[in-house]
Amino acid sequence: MTSDPARPFGRVLTAMVTPLAEDGSIDLSGAQELAAHLVDRQSHDGLVVFGTTGESPTISDGEQHAVLEAVMDAVGDRATVVAGVGTNDTAHSIEKARSAAQLGVHGLLVVTPYYNRPPQAGLLRHFTAVADATDLPVMLYDIPPRSSIPIEVETLVRAAEHPNIVAVKDAKADLGAVAWTMARTDLAYYSGEDMLNLPLLALGAVGVVSVAGHVVGPRLAELIAAVEAGDLATARAVNESLLPVYTGIFRSQGVIMVKAALKELGLPAGPVRPPLVDATPEEIARLREDLAAGGVDL
Repeated sequence: MTSDPARPFGRVLTAMVTPLAEDGSIDLSGAQELAAHLVDRQSHDGLVVFGTTGESPTISDGEQHAVLEAVMDAVGDRATVVAGVGTNDTAHSIEKARSAAQLGVHGLLVVTPYYNRPPQAGLLRHFTAVADATDLPVMLYDIPPRSSIPIEVETLVRAAEHPNIVAVKDAKADLGAVAWTMARTDLAYYSGEDMLNLPLLALGAVGVVSVAGHVVGPRLAELIAAVEAGDLATARAVNESLLPVYTGIFRSQGVIMVKAALKELGLPAGPVRPPLVDATPEEIARLREDLAAGGVDL
């Protein structure tokens, strides 16, 4: 866990998949095993549980509560556990935030409400209402490809006035907006798009919330350390070595390919839940090639 206010959730976090049994039910022991693996063997400071990669839209509230409790028991004493509680319903998001807080999680991830396309005033009201619901630090999740609307710079500036809103997971791919938000607020930025890890870190992001981190956590830690040391030559070299990994994992939905990779490595993963579908043999063969090119052998 971190005590550095500039990095409220640590440096290397992964949006953890939710291990399932072959019948599609929750694998609680698998969740604990995977969480411990990521923290103890993949150099993770923290985990985001029930982000998109955790299949949050198809995991019930009761199941999410049980997984969060299991992960806290497994690694909560040595890693930051951030619970994804955002939905497109403010009241439901508040309920989930309070439930997660009761388990002792260390922070909350709140995504832009999706599908109902609220105006910026609605976003601000939503984020501040969820932040008001507990005393936990909040990381906003800005991902227009999934939410259909960005969090505008002015909205982030207003949101940053809330004492509990301390960070942003950025998957907006708008480096200019990120630079302006960093210039005008003290929000801690985390890269939420692996392919943009290096440019976001170079702008001043303090860490990553990665999907590829399931298999390359130590190299992400190396990337961040190189940027912090001002060694951009090393940072570029590490980044280039990771490009095939990023490409391979995102040839399909990240959770589909990461679960395939974890299964090949003998780690808990299981199937995905519909409407997602598991990787085909052909996709797995291509994934093997991509990850091998990036130094990861399945």
